[in-house]
Amino acid sequence: MNNLCVAHRGFSYIAPENTMAAITMAMAESFVQWVEIDTQLSKDGIPVVIHDFTLNRTTNGKGLVKDHTWAQLQQLDAGSWKSRAFRGERIPTLDEVLKLSCGRLRLNIELKTKGDMYPGLEQAVMERIAYYHMQNDVVLTSFDTDALRKVKELNPNFPTGLIIDARPLDLLERLKELRCSFLSIGATHLDSTLASMLVSAGITVMAWTVDDATGMKRLASINPEIMICTNRPDVWGATFLEHKQSFWHWKSQKRD
Repeated sequence: MNNLCVAHRGFSYIAPENTMAAITMAMAESFVQWVEIDTQLSKDGIPVVIHDFTLNRTTNGKGLVKDHTWAQLQQLDAGSWKSRAFRGERIPTLDEVLKLSCGRLRLNIELKTKGDMYPGLEQAVMERIAYYHMQNDVVLTSFDTDALRKVKELNPNFPTGLIIDARPLDLLERLKELRCSFLSIGATHLDSTLASMLVSAGITVMAWTVDDATGMKRLASINPEIMICTNRPDVWGATFLEHKQSFWHWKSQKRD
């Protein structure tokens, strides 16, 4: 099983998603080479790392992320909802995550936006990535096709990826039109035919979100190029080690 492990919002099974704790815990697993995070803008234009458009689920705050300044967001507790052990975890800035990850991890950064919700999001995010010279270690993904087009307008060479939870017949044509080299797709929509077609077309494929060993093994059997996005890097690690041990046992039996 050679499929790359992508930690979904960090090690989000144990730690509060999209926090420095979750990303640090993911980094502690030697086999985690990628982390997926989500970014939006504060009211004063600072890229921050949080999934929901509202603060309600993952912080002790209320209301829309975009209606709060960074100073206000910084005061919120983004950890207690998960566990008392993470009380006091904050919403991180994208800068904090990039600084921590630089030279150590690659990032799938989802642009969380819809319509004209976040004017300037793409440019703000790309400027921070450029500051840390991480253009070759990041892919910008989104459900929002206008956001992907904006990235290409700003820098035609910046890698982008469409996020989709479907299997449209014209998927490859859509990716070509958007100039995407990456696809983030719900795992249930992938089979060997689709995976082979995408990989042959030069598309990097990431399947989400798979937390069980059976699902991981299914994806691995379909194509070794599929990246597996999971809240459970620990399950990925155990599954990989089991596969590796079985392989070497088979090799030793053949030698005997």
